[in-house]
Amino acid sequence: MKIRRVVTGHDAMGKAVVKIDELCKDVISRRPGHQSCVAWSEAEAIFRFVEYQPGVAPRAHRTSTIDYAVVLSGEIDMELDDGVTVHLRQGDALVQRGTIHNWVNRGTQPCVIAFVLVAAKPVLDAVG
Repeated sequence: MKIRRVVTGHDAMGKAVVKIDELCKDVISRRPGHQSCVAWSEAEAIFRFVEYQPGVAPRAHRTSTIDYAVVLSGEIDMELDDGVTVHLRQGDALVQRGTIHNWVNRGTQPCVIAFVLVAAKPVLDAVG
């Protein structure tokens, strides 16, 4: 996984400068067919890239965040705990609001997704 990250900041005089320009370090794998790297993190948010290989091992999970996701390449299925599946393609965006979900790549190409995770309490929608 080769994601270039460029981070700006300020010098001692307050002028805008490039502070970091490098390939993301610390690429990790949490299960077979999965790689991720964090491009930036703050106290309440994380900017992460994840690559899901075809046949990625399943891992249903819930986060205590609001996740903003954009599919950068490939295709993937997002499965909810009630069996509903949504197929996402390059350019599609998803807002994940603390629900139990799983990512499944049934295709033949890797899928890369950019995520911004913002700390939040899970939202339980009222049934009405």
